[in-house]
Amino acid sequence: MRLRFSRGVITIAIIVIVLAVGISVGLFHLLKKTKPLAVAPEPHCTVRTPLGERYLDFEQAEISATIAAVAARRRLPERAVVIAYATALQESKIYNLDYGDRDSVGVFQQRESQGWGSKKQLMDPVYATNKFFAALEKVKNYRKMPLAEAAQEVQRSAGGYAYAQHEEEAKLLAAAFTGRVPRAVHCWYPPGKKTPAPQPRTAEARKQLARALGSTAVTSERRGWLIAAWSVSYSQKYALRQVGFAGATWKNDVELESWQTGGKAGTREVELS
Repeated sequence: MRLRFSRGVITIAIIVIVLAVGISVGLFHLLKKTKPLAVAPEPHCTVRTPLGERYLDFEQAEISATIAAVAARRRLPERAVVIAYATALQESKIYNLDYGDRDSVGVFQQRESQGWGSKKQLMDPVYATNKFFAALEKVKNYRKMPLAEAAQEVQRSAGGYAYAQHEEEAKLLAAAFTGRVPRAVHCWYPPGKKTPAPQPRTAEARKQLARALGSTAVTSERRGWLIAAWSVSYSQKYALRQVGFAGATWKNDVELESWQTGGKAGTREVELS
């Protein structure tokens, strides 16, 4: 049976189709112009060097900065820092873990039963890092031997070969946190909703830095950038909003992705505020 439609029905159908197409096109262009809803970013740190880019959370950044500061206090070469980072990446992903295999704890998963120290001591990254470097310094020619071998001499791990896979990432982190690459560490954290905003605890920050580094004195530009990287990494903990050094400024501003050129800070002191 053949259906027959009047001219009026056909005309209405055409109008409906044209309207539907017009509305669809209009919605498409409207959605193109509409900005997506903003999603609040999580607190984070970014490490950038010529070797690449790495994202860390604040705990990882704080521990990385501490390891570099302890190495500087002990006057160790960058190679020692690279070995320490590769070890920490393998053992804990650079977190201060309060658990592990048997009685292993901390950044390097050191064991109380193996004479590394008490659990309370090993949960202190400054203490744990000093113990790691003290053992590394006893390894003959550790600067020249393959990284995995040097780390294994310290750790005596069941799978010592695994440290090697983190060498490139460890080199990237070492270049940034030792201060060899300026402006390499940038962090952001939400300022909070308290009014007035918490005051920066600069004296407390410097005291903690001195505990790892020995002194907050800037004796070279590289040391200054190490202190600057440490300060930015600990900015959330001590409510720091701005760090300045060598004509550059870090600000806790979500709109900024790196240090900004400018400011009055010179090379004699890392300014905190």
